[in-house]
Amino acid sequence: MNEPWVPVPPNSGFGIAHLPYGVFATRGTPSRVGVRIGDLVLDLAAVLDDPVFSEPSLNGFMAQGRESWRATRARVVELLSDERHRPWVEEALYPVSGVALRMPFVVADYVDFYASEHHATNLGRILRPDTEPLPPNWKHFPVGYHGRAGTVVVSGTPILRPQGQRRAPNDALPTFGSSTRLDLEAEVGFVVGCGSPIGERVSPERAEEHLFGAFLLNDWSARDIQAWEYVPLGPFLGKSFATTVSAWVTPMEALTSARIPGPEQDPAPVDYLTGAQNGGLDLRLSVTLNGEEIARPPYRQMYWSPAQMLAHMTINGASLRPGDLFASGTVSGPERGEWGSLMELAWNGTRPLTLRDGSTRSFLDDGDVVTLTATAPGPNGSHIALGEATGQIIPAS
Repeated sequence: MNEPWVPVPPNSGFGIAHLPYGVFATRGTPSRVGVRIGDLVLDLAAVLDDPVFSEPSLNGFMAQGRESWRATRARVVELLSDERHRPWVEEALYPVSGVALRMPFVVADYVDFYASEHHATNLGRILRPDTEPLPPNWKHFPVGYHGRAGTVVVSGTPILRPQGQRRAPNDALPTFGSSTRLDLEAEVGFVVGCGSPIGERVSPERAEEHLFGAFLLNDWSARDIQAWEYVPLGPFLGKSFATTVSAWVTPMEALTSARIPGPEQDPAPVDYLTGAQNGGLDLRLSVTLNGEEIARPPYRQMYWSPAQMLAHMTINGASLRPGDLFASGTVSGPERGEWGSLMELAWNGTRPLTLRDGSTRSFLDDGDVVTLTATAPGPNGSHIALGEATGQIIPAS
């Protein structure tokens, strides 16, 4: 990878091997597509001869397909590393601190999976202590639910505490009010670029033709609302009030050095879930609550890969569209410090976390700020940093 002429702070995680895409606006100008390099954003509408970058979302560019993604990335690397381009490209660079970051793509559909064996096992032990922790289907396909696309919000958007029906275990009837068991879920999201028609199944080997990029995602969860509603059809209002995603989408090509073999799967999956054996990703997440790190979930521990999730989404003939978002489900490892939700970290409120200031948390309080960050290996011993996903809880209105 060429060295950039653009100044990049040491260990920034946003060097020329990364180049995540986002949508930004400057004062008095419309939103358009940019690429981040260091602490700057390059205005692609100004330097590339394609009107798709003047659009206020990545959807048009993502729909162009993998060859266009590769060609664009190569051209951006050339512009930022060849001094001949510096005089005019510099005019299209803006400090990240001086721009407004927007939702990077229009979400077509949203599916959230449940791909961590450690997370699924922990929740099974908490919620069903007298039965096997994993449901019978869990190791045969990636379990998931269909979420609400319209409430996916960009990092920095305040999160309104949801209201709904709750029923405590000893109550005869439900009550209505603000959730008192609001939780975070540290996840990794993936966005589809190139779609597929109804009836076409996308195999794991073909996933890279469709997957545009990855980003951090917080699947906020109202555990009390969810507990009352989820039987028999699963998550609904306890999840649909808000989902936070990063403003920056890391291209899958930037994660080449983070590819690892997936875990051994026993029993062996059925045929349509086999293939793409290097489908795992070595992403190291960090969860902070009010600036204090409370967990370091390891994505490399995930049981089901992004390619398998995509294959399962389409096995019934469901189509893909540019902007389809699917998420991994909570990322958790085997140790307590690697669990990606307060439901696990505080063990459903029975083991509250004690923070540095002496306060405790079983679930989120109003005013709490949750931030997800992550790093991944880059080329030649370097690293990349996924864009953060942050949100602050505000009281119910």
